Amino acid sequence: MGREEKIELLNGFFQENPKAALGFSGGVDSAYLLYAGCRAGAKIQPFFVKTPFQPEFELEDGKRLAKELGVSLQVVEFDVLKVEQAASNPPDRCYYCKKALFGALREAAGREGYSLLLDGTNASDDAGDRPGMRAIKELFVRSPLRECGLTKAEIREASREAGLFTWNKPAYACLATRIPAGERITAEKLRKIEEGEKALAQMGFSDFRIRLFQGAARIQLPPDEMEMAVARRKEIREALEGNFLAVLLDLKER
Repeated sequence: MGREEKIELLNGFFQENPKAALGFSGGVDSAYLLYAGCRAGAKIQPFFVKTPFQPEFELEDGKRLAKELGVSLQVVEFDVLKVEQAASNPPDRCYYCKKALFGALREAAGREGYSLLLDGTNASDDAGDRPGMRAIKELFVRSPLRECGLTKAEIREASREAGLFTWNKPAYACLATRIPAGERITAEKLRKIEEGEKALAQMGFSDFRIRLFQGAARIQLPPDEMEMAVARRKEIREALEGNFLAVLLDLKER
């Protein structure tokens, strides 16, 4: 099935479901889903759940896109660190986190009269036995992009054609993924990681990660940015050493 046929299926989804709340992250997938819902004439309300796991730029991107599409973005404040099973960071942390976040989202959406809840999972996402996907399924959250077979590459191309600034935005996992499983997540650790990644972004790096490693910053970069990192190692060290015991470059390409 071609991309245009899949987009027609997506239009059909919104014709059958003309009113829905969207768990909106500001990323490529949920941005396109919001656009598609608006274009199809659906009443689709985006909700951004703001937690310590999300960097500030994601919220700013969400606000920008909502403004460009002429819809209001509702922000739900939620302290996920108060969920012990998320803060203690077990291997299946994502299950407890997603369940808590979408539970809060369902409550907020219900107060606004929305019973159908959507998320931006696409057909390229490997469902498998992923904890987060299991939580979404248990909460009866629907994933129209996945249901219609739209892949990440197809969503990027459709977003580019639609003029969405998010079309080439790098994939971004939440800040909690930077902390090794089993190590407790704290607001201070998240703050240090967010500040470090913001500093690297300002230097021109893209699609990177700062992983916490025994108090050190372990930087992961795509192959084409390794040389720049070595050339600017002093600048990088000076930007990060205030928050980390050491600054390490992971030679395993991201």
